[in-house]
Amino acid sequence: MSDIVEIYTDGACKGNPGPGGWGALLVFKGVERELWGGEAETTNNRMELTAAIRALAELKRPCAVRLVTDSEYVMRGMQEWLPNWKKRGWKTAAKQPVKNADLWQQLDEQVNRHQVTWEWVRGHTGHPGNERADLLANRGVVEAKRQHIV
Repeated sequence: MSDIVEIYTDGACKGNPGPGGWGALLVFKGVERELWGGEAETTNNRMELTAAIRALAELKRPCAVRLVTDSEYVMRGMQEWLPNWKKRGWKTAAKQPVKNADLWQQLDEQVNRHQVTWEWVRGHTGHPGNERADLLANRGVVEAKRQHIV
């Protein structure tokens, strides 16, 4: 088996919608890389998706990835809902447009470049990778707020 890149992702939002941030910790052969960013007006779900997209996009070649998230929305979306959304032309079972379809499509594109295994962890329970991703996401919130002070 090839070496696995471990990725821990998280999103944060102060108000929903409101200023938000995303964070990701990438670990490969003991080397760590931190990524983060934010937006002035967004939602928690959009930040969770953005964290996964940006982390996977950072990988320059196809990789085996273990992506750890505390977002059931992201994990269930990728593992359960996405195939049917695609079959229905990005509509829900109730024939409504899929929320955040732009980001789901970007995430699907990134996932298709790699061999991704999804793992869910409960947030804020002391999981080291998840706690680091949470700190990075909150750093993104702070920067988003700072950039939009009038």
